[in-house]
Formats: sequence, C-alpha cells, structure tokens
Amino acid sequence: MSSIAGTHRPDRPTTPERAGSAPTIAQIAEELGVSVPTVSKVLNGRSDVAPATRRRVEEALERHRYRRRRPGAPRDGAALIDLVFHQLGSTWSMEIIRGVEEAAAAARTSVILSELGGRHRPPRAWLETTLARPPAGVLLVASQLTEAQRHRLVSRSIPFVVIDTDGDTPADVPTVGSDNWSGGLAATRHLVELGHRRIAAIGGPSDMLCSRARLDGYRSALAAGGIAVDPALLDSGNFYVEPGYAAARRLLDRPDRPTAIFAGSDMQAIGVLRAAQELGLRVPHDVSVVGYDDLPLAQWTTPALTTVRQPLTEMAATATRILLDLAAGRQPELTRVNLATELVVRETTAPPPARG
Repeated sequence: MSSIAGTHRPDRPTTPERAGSAPTIAQIAEELGVSVPTVSKVLNGRSDVAPATRRRVEEALERHRYRRRRPGAPRDGAALIDLVFHQLGSTWSMEIIRGVEEAAAAARTSVILSELGGRHRPPRAWLETTLARPPAGVLLVASQLTEAQRHRLVSRSIPFVVIDTDGDTPADVPTVGSDNWSGGLAATRHLVELGHRRIAAIGGPSDMLCSRARLDGYRSALAAGGIAVDPALLDSGNFYVEPGYAAARRLLDRPDRPTAIFAGSDMQAIGVLRAAQELGLRVPHDVSVVGYDDLPLAQWTTPALTTVRQPLTEMAATATRILLDLAAGRQPELTRVNLATELVVRETTAPPPARG
C-alpha cells in the first residue's frame, strides 16, 4: 500500500518515519487521509470505524511503531484485571476466584468480575465496557473470544488468558487447564477395578471441551476393561446440582439400573446422592458414585465423596501469573499449561452388590 510518507512532496513536513521522530495522531491521520478522531477511535478500540479503515490505521500504527499507552497502570497506580466467567453461582467458581485473588494480591493487582449469563462468547457490550476501562489484562473462564474480539484487545495491548477452555483455542492464545481425559479415565477405571460393569456417566454441556474430554476418558476406561459403552447409560446436563439429580433419577429409576455413576462434577454428584436417597438406594452398597473437581464440600457429604481432584486454585493462579507477565511485557516460560488430576478415594465407591 502506498502512503504519503513515500511520496515526494517538498511543500509538506517530513513524516515521522523519515525523520525518525515519534509520530503524532495528527501526522498519522494526515498520512492516511482520515480524520484525527478516526485514528483516536482505533487507538481506543471503538467499534464505530469501518473495517477497511481500521485495518489501514492499524497498519500505519504498526509501521510507525506508535507507542500506545499501556492499560495496566491507571492514573491512580492500581493495576486491574478482568476475570470473566461464562456463569457464576457455584463453589467451583469460588475456587477459581480464590486462586486469581491470591496471585493478583501478591502482585498488588485488583480483580473485577464479569459474568456472561451462561454464554461462552462475550457479547459486544462486554467488549466495549472492557475497552473503555481498560484493564491490564483479561482472564476468560470456560469461554473464548471471537477473532475480531481478540484483534481489538491485541490492538489495545490488552493481553488475555483462557482458564479451562470451552473448546479448541488458537495456538497463540495462552491457556491453562487440567488433564480432563486422564481424570475421566481414572474415575471410570477405579469403578471397573472394583468389579462394576454397568457404569453410567453424566456429562456436562456438550459444547465444552472439558466435558467431552472426561467422557472420552470414561469410554477409554470401559474399552480397556472390555466393556461396551451402553448409550442408555449416558446422560448429560450442565455441571450443577439439579441436572445431576434429574439425570440420576432417570438412570436409577429403571429395572436395569447401573451399579455405578461417574458424574462430571461434584455438584452433579451431590444431585446423584440425593436421587439415590429418594429412591431408597444406599451409597455405596447399592450404587457407587464418583464426582469430579474435589471441591471443599466433597469431604463433607454423607458418605464422603470419591472424586477426581482438579487443581482449580492452582490453575487460576497460574493463569493470573501468566497474564501479569504478559501485561508487564515479559514473556512467560509457558503459555499452554495442562495440570495433572488425581483420583481421591473416599466413601462413595465399593464393589457392586452381589447378584442373588
């Protein structure tokens, strides 16, 4: 693309690129033949600029190495990061918040919360509010940005990190998660080794990668044990108590009920325990139950819940430290982190009841 900077015009002042001086917004606007407010809108992440014009302005800013103000240090000196949940309202969320707060406090950084009402893609209103703030960086929990949203944050030098991604993220997007496939494998293998053959699974939302990975681990453990997957023993919902309860009522209130259930979260598992109790089934004597997450309440259920420990606070703290490094212009050692899970055996699993 040609520009005025490359055109011989003796009656015009030397451009910043040729003079080696820092450019001004006015000089960039003059070079491109656009208004100063248009360049300012692009710098401030405003959406009311035509895509082609935005692209030309961004290219000019990059070409002149225009130094944008870093959002991480507001005038009062207090850095700020935006923690974005697709949905709040569970103990799981509190463990993530705790990990972020601990790492942020150590860096003298404040945290604000945003909630997307169950959606996995932030709406336009969230982006405009964030760009108007702006924060030092953004942590996205079980959600992702569109390509256009990523570009607008990058254009404002606002880094972002995804925690427990809901799907496959581009290779250049920093992510922190856990080994969900191994967690599902370990939970189901434990039940197989106890002698169970009719093992049901309650999954989370099908559009979330962590849920699909846990079920893939479940299927792999069954295959390794020579057990065919019975579609009738697969149910799903979200990761909260009510869907776990509803799925367990469907699975357990049938003549050929399963002898064990692998729930996709501890909250679902609590719903399973309630359903079993209402149906007069004893856990683990009549049905074994395994949860997922190892939330603090798992050891306080009656009986205490066997579950897969997912290092939620460590995931959140790791993601926060990566984000703070990026916000400070430092390159983190790792930008794609997958932490290990661990089976925690308590009181809700036992061999299946003897057939009489």
